Amino acid sequence: MTKTNVIQIHENGGPEVMKLEEVDLPPPGAGEVQIRQAAIGLNFIDVYLRSGLYKASRFPLQLGKEGAGTVTAVGPGVSDFSVGDRVAYAGSDGAYSVERNIKARHLVKVPDDIPLETAAAMMLKGMTAEYLLNRTFKVGPGTALLFHAAAGGVGLIAGQWAKALGAPMVIGTAGSREKVELALAHGYDHVIDYSRENFTERVREITGGKGVDVVYDSVGKDTFPQSLDCLKPRGMWVTFGQSSGPIENFNLATLNQKGSLFTTRPSLFAYVSTPEELRASAGALFAVVQSNKVRINIHQTYPLADAGRAHADLEARKTSGTTLLIP
Repeated sequence: MTKTNVIQIHENGGPEVMKLEEVDLPPPGAGEVQIRQAAIGLNFIDVYLRSGLYKASRFPLQLGKEGAGTVTAVGPGVSDFSVGDRVAYAGSDGAYSVERNIKARHLVKVPDDIPLETAAAMMLKGMTAEYLLNRTFKVGPGTALLFHAAAGGVGLIAGQWAKALGAPMVIGTAGSREKVELALAHGYDHVIDYSRENFTERVREITGGKGVDVVYDSVGKDTFPQSLDCLKPRGMWVTFGQSSGPIENFNLATLNQKGSLFTTRPSLFAYVSTPEELRASAGALFAVVQSNKVRINIHQTYPLADAGRAHADLEARKTSGTTLLIP
């Protein structure tokens, strides 16, 4: 048995509860492979699990759900992967580690022309954009949409991908002049600085009073219920995160009052719950990146040991786009 370093928590709390600790790393078990990680993605779901907003099933909890690396050992019963394969994943707890064991069913092979750091930066965020745009509400040449947090990791991918799908009006929101410029460089036709403007009024102005077909909202409390006022009658509000806090006291009758609206609260893991769905979603993501229609830019990196500082910066909205932890 060997050792590896991991970030784990023994209780919920702020970034200070995250500890870099040495733990045993056994050989991979049945259906598992062992990988040495090249890079680890930072996502708001990591914050939700650390803080207790999402309940952990056990402690200590090894944080992180997204990473990429190279297979170093293969457990019994694994036939799809071999030592030396370049792999990536999104959705398996324990990513904040130097080396780890992981169920092979969570992995996809990374094409040779995509760097492992790029793969780690895009799996969770890119597959989130994939299911949102292709399956939750199918975006196409007739779609007008609003995407909150346009300068975030998912937002920067979604803006480019929506334009690649032919959407004629892609509107975003961001929280500073710098983030507005960043989003405009990644596919958005209009980006509203919600620290300076009323985004509902601006959406109505941009759309000539019609509103948009769909609002993608990962912000939560700070953008509700205003997001509903941006929609056309029978439009869809897709609430897929809550970076500003959870939405409380949501009355379904509001959807009727604001135009027979639809709403859904999806998650990536329900859209890639089978190996076939996972491979299809990842394959669509790899293809759009290889076509150069979507660029994956890494905006911040932190050493794995500084994961606490990365969390603090993410929560303070000091980051933009994609952030990686480097083991």
